[in-house]
Amino acid sequence: MRQPTSVGLASCLVAALSACGSSPQVDLESFERKSSYAVGIDIGRELHRTAIEFDLPSLTRGIYDVFDERELQLTDEEMAEVLRELSAKTQLAQAQRREEMLQQNQEEGDAFLAANGKKEGVITTASGLQYEVLTEGTGPKPAATDRVSVNYRGSLVDGREFDSSERHGGPATFVVNQVIDGWTEALQLMSVGSKYRLAIPSELAYGENGSSPVIGPNATLIFEVELLEILQ
Repeated sequence: MRQPTSVGLASCLVAALSACGSSPQVDLESFERKSSYAVGIDIGRELHRTAIEFDLPSLTRGIYDVFDERELQLTDEEMAEVLRELSAKTQLAQAQRREEMLQQNQEEGDAFLAANGKKEGVITTASGLQYEVLTEGTGPKPAATDRVSVNYRGSLVDGREFDSSERHGGPATFVVNQVIDGWTEALQLMSVGSKYRLAIPSELAYGENGSSPVIGPNATLIFEVELLEILQ
């Protein structure tokens, strides 16, 4: 959460952008319009994360009063007090939403893992990691301290893709024991040339912290990983 004055400004700005209601398409030919739209997206995402409902007409009125240099309906002291209360309410709402996400993601992840673990070809290890061999390679297996090159695709249990090596222009390289625990375990099971599908419980991934903005707290993650080579 930003400082109260920044929250107020952001709220007014996003209200002005939202005042049209139906959010019609805009002409983004000029840099001024593109930059304005980009700022609107950034502010909209920030305020969406606050979990607070805003009264858009009032917010719009605030920004117009400032730009039209009208007399403001709140004193600086009143505004500061209101924004302090808004900040406190925002923090409470975010905490409540996080608790809801923790429980929901845990339940969805547990249900997915329970069903996935019953599928033919899926192996569940002692840690809870699940893997399915899509292609079995014939090369060596990496040690925990080896640097490897891999192609991968990561998705949530609902199928939404959140990352892939293709997005970053090609294979990823890293040391085996410097990634999430589920990857560290799985890669040491794989021979070079192998391709596995992994289902990684949250405790072997990003746990209760998640990895914002896409990977929520307690999220179970699905990866397709192809081990290309062990680097010298």
